[in-house]
Amino acid sequence: MIKGFIFDLDGVITDTAELHFEAWKTLADENGWDFDREINDQLRGISRLDSMQVILDHNGISLDEIAKADLANQKNEIYVKSLDEMTPADYLPGAKELLTHLRTEGFAVALGSSSKNAEKVLMQLNARAYFDVIGDGHSVTQSKPAPDIFLFAAEKLNLQPSECLVFEDAERGVDAAKIGGFHSVGIGPKDRVGHADLRFDTMEQATLFEVKAHFKELFS
Repeated sequence: MIKGFIFDLDGVITDTAELHFEAWKTLADENGWDFDREINDQLRGISRLDSMQVILDHNGISLDEIAKADLANQKNEIYVKSLDEMTPADYLPGAKELLTHLRTEGFAVALGSSSKNAEKVLMQLNARAYFDVIGDGHSVTQSKPAPDIFLFAAEKLNLQPSECLVFEDAERGVDAAKIGGFHSVGIGPKDRVGHADLRFDTMEQATLFEVKAHFKELFS
């Protein structure tokens, strides 16, 4: 039986991808690095430090851990400042409706995001009340595709992975859900999240009715 829902944040509840891109781009430009949208796509679903490493590798740069962390923190300061502009109008279409529906039906709901700014984003969206548990970049040490963040969320919900449905927009996120033994819903194109148990192009299509229809044996 499905008793809990676990949501990634970026690309599922809201789309901060452009804000992340602009922050990384600013940092890259300041340091004379090559950075474009193709490289940015490789950062989807991974931690800030792992993203920093992808950019450094692309540019053939080797830095010690302290220097890497300092640069990652500089990017984060740029990004966090941009979050002040977010409002409750910045939910992805369909996301707030699904969260509201889950609350009405009494499902347990958790966030399972690699972001260390998840609490700030939820506050800007006025979304904190929809979540029983917040799993974020501060909750575990290993980022996706390790399943740790989803296992953390399930444990805090007092549920088994098989009782939870994970919503993800990143290939690594779907990988993490599958490795952890969770049921999965992919949000996005087939070439990115087509290996999820169920896939929708957008959150607007991912209604509770459609999800229940697909996993009907797990909701009956």
